[in-house]
Amino acid sequence: MKTEAGKNKSLSIAVVILNWNGRDLLREFLPSVIAHSQTANIYVADNASTDDSVSIIREEFPMVKLIQNKENGGYAKGYNDALKHLKEDVFILLNSDVEVTENWLEPILNIFYTEPDTAVVQPKLLDYKNKNYFEYAGAAGGFIDMLGYPYCRGRIFESLEEDHGQYNDDTYIFWASGACLAIRNLAFYEAGGLDETYFAHQEEIDLCWRLHNLGYKIKYTGGSRVYHLGGATLNAMNPRKTFFNFRNSLYSLLKNTPGTLSFFIIFLRMSLDALAALKFIAAGKFAHFYAIFQAHLSFYRNIRILLEKRNNLPKTKDYFSQKSIVISYFIGGKRKFSDL
Repeated sequence: MKTEAGKNKSLSIAVVILNWNGRDLLREFLPSVIAHSQTANIYVADNASTDDSVSIIREEFPMVKLIQNKENGGYAKGYNDALKHLKEDVFILLNSDVEVTENWLEPILNIFYTEPDTAVVQPKLLDYKNKNYFEYAGAAGGFIDMLGYPYCRGRIFESLEEDHGQYNDDTYIFWASGACLAIRNLAFYEAGGLDETYFAHQEEIDLCWRLHNLGYKIKYTGGSRVYHLGGATLNAMNPRKTFFNFRNSLYSLLKNTPGTLSFFIIFLRMSLDALAALKFIAAGKFAHFYAIFQAHLSFYRNIRILLEKRNNLPKTKDYFSQKSIVISYFIGGKRKFSDL
């Protein structure tokens, strides 16, 4: 595990915004990033947009550095392609639909200065449309249960908590949201970057998991606050999002869980996926049922590649703090992180 010196007060920062046909989002959200990120270099990495995003960046935001990717490879490949051009000590992967606030960078950098073993930091993510509530994508830091279901402080499945300052602390978490993820350059490449087979959704969970397996820590800081619109690329009702979430969760379980236990866990998870598919049929949401079916087929098709990746990584047994968030939520009626 490689780390920078903990007391190095000259860490350089790259705020990198991945864009694909997001001209309106750039105009709405980029001004806050420019206004409140004066100590950072700001980049927009364009994923081969077909709208006029590139010309808007050049004409309306000339202070922003432009990276033009050759294709739309999704979140994972898009960032991998963009970051290989950068030399800053800290990368902040920021969604194009995030509004940042004054002094949002300082609490994040303070952790990197004082904790050399912390590789990733996430700020508090609040809902841009309802600013008193936490946002679905990452809230106050993420965890997973033993079956790979993600949940957050401030958000369990569809239940979002109101922000009363209950998560204004700094604390270690299992995964940080890709909506606003600050990561050390060296740690990003030591872990192998983002896995491009994911394309989109949950690739940040896989990255954080691999960093845990390498001995790094992931941290949340309530001292930094940003507002996330969410659903700007794929909203929750899009079957494509259902496909990625179900498939990529299986990817992460196979790649990162230790020993033969992982195969038993995957069997249980796939059984629960089947129940979810039946629930979609009962609700008349046949496209989502088909998305789960396709997710499992894609998982089977890629097992060989996933096993190769699995064999190349160390494993940690301490990856979950909740045996089953599904049971706690749907049977136990526990809707808040503090209830768990």
